[in-house]
Amino acid sequence: MSTIKIKGHEIAVLPVRDSFNRRAQQFKNKIIETLRKLGLTEDDIDIDLETSAVKNVPASAAWYMDGHYMHYSYKASKKYVDNLQMVFKVIELEVNALLSGQKTPEEFVHEFSEDKDVEEIRKKARETLGVEHDVLDLAHIDIKYKELAKKYHPDMPDGNVEKFKEINHAHKILRRELQ
Repeated sequence: MSTIKIKGHEIAVLPVRDSFNRRAQQFKNKIIETLRKLGLTEDDIDIDLETSAVKNVPASAAWYMDGHYMHYSYKASKKYVDNLQMVFKVIELEVNALLSGQKTPEEFVHEFSEDKDVEEIRKKARETLGVEHDVLDLAHIDIKYKELAKKYHPDMPDGNVEKFKEINHAHKILRRELQ
């Protein structure tokens, strides 16, 4: 068993080995149950299940809380069901931190608040930095960012203030997604 670090949490990785669609439904139900601890109803929560939980696609959960659109997605695993499991684990850990007083409501909102078109924004950020749409390696993204930031820095001969700002914004978006 291995562990990964997501949003400051060490999470044990236990890949799902059978009953993929049933387990995906169970993870969806667990996410809803966890968010209900915050007073949310099922109508406030949106989790689209894949018809085949073994597909290599990202999983996400979205919900409305105190007038904020909240969103979390994960896509580093090879199967949708494993991605959804990580979404559940992160949400569970963050909700428990909020309920135990380890996080303030403002910190919780900040962790998950996103624009409704967050996936399109992330796609454009990757294009801006010149990385493939499926790159999840933050070190690789950092290298591309540094190359472009150096090239377009306003103090350089080819400097461009607007391009420099665009590159910084794209990097900030992807760091938020991958940290």
